Amino acid sequence: MVGKTHFIGLMSGTSLDGVDAALVSFDTAGPLTGELVHTAYLPYPEPLREQLLAIHLPGHDELHRAALLANELSRLYSRAISELLARSAMSAETIEAIGCHGQTVRHRPDAGYTIQLANPSLLAELTGISVIADFRSRDIAAGGQGAPLVPAFHAAALRHPTQHRVIVNIGGISNLTDLPPSGKIIGFDCGPGNLLMDAWCQHHTGQLIDQAGAWGAAGTQLPDLFNQLVAHAFFSAPPPKSAGREEFNLGWLDSHLTGTESAQDVQATLRGLTTYGITHAIETHCPNAHEVYICGGGARNTALMDSLRAALPGKLLASTEMLGVDPDWLEAHAFAWLARQTRLGLPGNLTEVTGARHPCVLGAIYPA
Repeated sequence: MVGKTHFIGLMSGTSLDGVDAALVSFDTAGPLTGELVHTAYLPYPEPLREQLLAIHLPGHDELHRAALLANELSRLYSRAISELLARSAMSAETIEAIGCHGQTVRHRPDAGYTIQLANPSLLAELTGISVIADFRSRDIAAGGQGAPLVPAFHAAALRHPTQHRVIVNIGGISNLTDLPPSGKIIGFDCGPGNLLMDAWCQHHTGQLIDQAGAWGAAGTQLPDLFNQLVAHAFFSAPPPKSAGREEFNLGWLDSHLTGTESAQDVQATLRGLTTYGITHAIETHCPNAHEVYICGGGARNTALMDSLRAALPGKLLASTEMLGVDPDWLEAHAFAWLARQTRLGLPGNLTEVTGARHPCVLGAIYPA
């Protein structure tokens, strides 16, 4: 590919809030990671969100239900792309490809598979644009975790020649990328990010998120509950490792509750759990980092950001906005970049992050 090309990245994460669409321009004369040009966001309709939550658990006729959900998601993705193209005044013919992550409903690298719902063929048909999807499976086939994949983009876009940085993405699950000025890059999932806090907040308030963490900020962390939660084997497991709703969900949380706790105290404890997962990972695996930059929805949770700062004294902790990168769009941007890597026949995984036996060209291509 010579000159300027355009890719679209689609991301719908474990938070189950909606789909992020990012239009990224790549120019041989510009940064290799491309320039974010336009964005669009479409929330999940509540019935779709409820069905996606339900499909995470085994149930009746789930293969049929999953196929229907994949079609519905692809139609929503198509609408997001239409809105994105309208905002940018660009046509489908000018887009090289769509990088579609899909919606994770099972992530079982221990069993050799991962499932991200989408129908890439339908999405290509609806948009008239080639689609690249199923990014995780090849890494798992090569013995890796299949996640996190975004650290490869972090390394390409945010590594500094003299400053030791850690990039933490707080979506439904938290993950980090350790970026020393030179040497080995590592990255792995840290544990729950917003997933449990969002689910608990919705259960008790009806609101999808605890806006800025204000509801939980009125509570007090419960030491006994906190100690039970951080005893989960995931936190002490060495990387490479990845997590999902299989490990962290309301059923798991309920198994540690007596039923007498204040809802806001539990929320404060869940904030403490997210803080612990991130700070324990940093202190254990990248203690020499001087700068910690946060992206994802957790960057908007003021109470969580304050909790992280208090737990990491002596380190600069800020949103990736300080680096000129919008924290809300970094992952969608990354999947546009990963799609370009696939088109160029270049690896999209970091073996030191996922544990794969070798670098892999990721994704399957569905031509327009």
